[in-house]
Amino acid sequence: MVDITSLTMSAIEYDKGDPKRIQHFIKVHSLARLIGVGEGLEGERLGVLEAAAVLHDIGIHNCEKKYGSCSGKYQETEGVPVAKELLSQLGAEDSFTEQVCFLIAHHHTYEGVDRSEWQILLEADFLVNAYEDGLSAEAVRIAGKKLFSTKTGKRLLSEMFGADI
Repeated sequence: MVDITSLTMSAIEYDKGDPKRIQHFIKVHSLARLIGVGEGLEGERLGVLEAAAVLHDIGIHNCEKKYGSCSGKYQETEGVPVAKELLSQLGAEDSFTEQVCFLIAHHHTYEGVDRSEWQILLEADFLVNAYEDGLSAEAVRIAGKKLFSTKTGKRLLSEMFGADI
């Protein structure tokens, strides 16, 4: 595992000058941790989730430079090398880094979700994106029905957006 505060500061430094993206990943991290704890995650599983939440969009700048786009699929590809470097600098073990990078490489993939850390990251990112993108109540409700499966995530969706799912 890595110290989440040190990782967060490294990600802030990496994204310096981009407060929108920094605030985005801080919000996703906060909600991912809230959902993770609510769903009983602890130890390394919670650490993997938290690290992935902080780093989930770390490849956006490279996507914009390389492709002129920050589409989800590009983020999944371009984020992994940056995440590996930041985690390596903090002394993360290979197995921890692999798990975090798997989540980064799938944080816009909604099929085949087979672990709670992945599900929780999807839900936390959606909660933040729905607000930041100004989704309509109907769009939130429809997406919530399709995407959300954790009790804690559903509760947050309902209480934040009034979405009945």
